[in-house]
Amino acid sequence: MVRPVRVLLTNDDGIDARGLKALVVATAAWARRAPGRELVVVAPDRNYSGAGASVGEVYRRSSIAYSRSGVAGADDVECFALDASPALCVLVGVLGGMGPRPDVVVAGVNAGVNVGRSVLHSGTVGAILTGSQLGLSGLSVSMQWTDDPPFEVAADLAVEVLDQLVLAPPRTLLNLNVPALAAHELRGVRRGRVSTAGIVRAADQPADPLAEAGEIALRLGSAVPALGDVSDEEPEDDGALVAAGFASITPLRSVHEDTDAGADDAIRAALDAVSHHLHAAC
Repeated sequence: MVRPVRVLLTNDDGIDARGLKALVVATAAWARRAPGRELVVVAPDRNYSGAGASVGEVYRRSSIAYSRSGVAGADDVECFALDASPALCVLVGVLGGMGPRPDVVVAGVNAGVNVGRSVLHSGTVGAILTGSQLGLSGLSVSMQWTDDPPFEVAADLAVEVLDQLVLAPPRTLLNLNVPALAAHELRGVRRGRVSTAGIVRAADQPADPLAEAGEIALRLGSAVPALGDVSDEEPEDDGALVAAGFASITPLRSVHEDTDAGADDAIRAALDAVSHHLHAAC
């Protein structure tokens, strides 16, 4: 028996992005294959790439503007474009703003990989991290950027993962990165480790460090949308796998309390220091 499930779809490239449309079409076909599967699209009305899990200054406004949208090939799916970041779209969609509570968040297909340390800054990943804080499992899907990425390939892989995700324990988070290849060109899929690759490799000091204003040049690292040089990565690192023609899937963990022994030692020392300070001030 198929388990009823409601899926919230979002992205960080905006409601009109090709990657989101490919994901909606593929997931709509998945939903039609069994009763009890429902979809709703709640996505930003513009590009929020690099927004991470930001929600902005929500305390300065009491409402969020929205408009209805749609995706050709998935006319039966309700789609909403919000004046909101990906994380805020998820909060609105989970907390009652767009109908019944969903069970799973799927974000993507992002135009560009989210590997290495870039997962910290990704609005695509930030969306599923936000959902996990409310008890939902999530899947972020990204594809290596080219002039014409085959988003449908990544969307089809995402649907295969979705079948397993809905059966996984709550708060399961998976990050899927797919090379920009046709389906028959993919070498397979592997579990990838989060590498040390970053978006920014270096920031160059201004020509005149004493100037009141100027420019700081940035040198980009390998974790850029098209994926840069990964020769310093291990073969099972996420970026290296994508560069080698494999789809990479990585389990992630959301924000949680650190209970490691080293963290406990640091907390005890901090508590003692603050307590001594407060006693001295009395």
